[in-house]
Amino acid sequence: MSKLVTIYGGSGFVGRYIARRMAKAGWRVRVAVRRPNEALFVKPYGVVGQVEPILCNIRDDNSVRAAMVGADAVVNCVGILAESGKNSFDAVQVEGATRVARLAADEGIARMVQISAIGADEDSDSEYAQTKAGGEAGVLEHMPGAVILRPSIVFGPEDEFFNRFAGMTRFSPVLPLVNADAKFQPVYVDDVAHAAELALTGKAEAGVYELGGPDTESFRELMQRMLGVIGRRRLILNMPNWMARLTAFGFDMMQAMTFGLISNGVLTRDQVKNLQNDNVVAQDAQGFDSLGIRPVSMVSILPDYLWRFRPSGQYDAIKDSAQNLRRG
Repeated sequence: MSKLVTIYGGSGFVGRYIARRMAKAGWRVRVAVRRPNEALFVKPYGVVGQVEPILCNIRDDNSVRAAMVGADAVVNCVGILAESGKNSFDAVQVEGATRVARLAADEGIARMVQISAIGADEDSDSEYAQTKAGGEAGVLEHMPGAVILRPSIVFGPEDEFFNRFAGMTRFSPVLPLVNADAKFQPVYVDDVAHAAELALTGKAEAGVYELGGPDTESFRELMQRMLGVIGRRRLILNMPNWMARLTAFGFDMMQAMTFGLISNGVLTRDQVKNLQNDNVVAQDAQGFDSLGIRPVSMVSILPDYLWRFRPSGQYDAIKDSAQNLRRG
């Protein structure tokens, strides 16, 4: 019988690529999510019955245990960028990750992969970074042989980075950035999934791997690259820290005063803190080289999904070609 992997948060951005890779490798895949009916798109990743979304709440022991019964390996992809209701940073990124590891150890599961993030640091000013580090510690306490993957900003067709800012260009002449000089090392989502696949199939040593793509650029340079791909000109504004903090405070208060009915999906105070630091692979860290993976560059991927933000969408290239003919 083929092996089974349970992927917590397997319908999310990174999780779905891991699910696809594991299905192609011949594994059975359980995609453990809060809303299985919204994760039915993962079923065609494999043959009938090979990939199944199931109900799971990472804050509940019984739910998490039921999802991993009989599994040979588990992956935890669950994480949040902003708190909302019961989904606090501690509950999701520390307690949730630790719960998966503790129960996996109880069930005798051999392998675990934890998706963390570059910048995970218990001494950070950012609660996001603190809790990512806390989750790593909880995982290693119970599963010392786990593989922890720390990607930089992850890009790909469903990302919330380039898509978000490209979407802003449709209605705003300005792109406001927090710390435009911060350095990033964007990594392609399927390269992260490839690293997870190697770990799950026993082809990667236990330990922490920091994953960054071949290009290191500032926040401003990434936005300039994005604008070049979509063929738009916009003013890139570097927000002063006081303005960023004030803006984030306003959005946070709006969420608090509406008791979460209006969620702050724009900018939080914790995100402002997190953006004060570079997001690149440390010089002494294990990375793609240790895994034998050659990461994909942004230049070969971004045009494949950002074309829809061009002024004429898919017809932009045709219009340019027609204009060149008229000039000729």
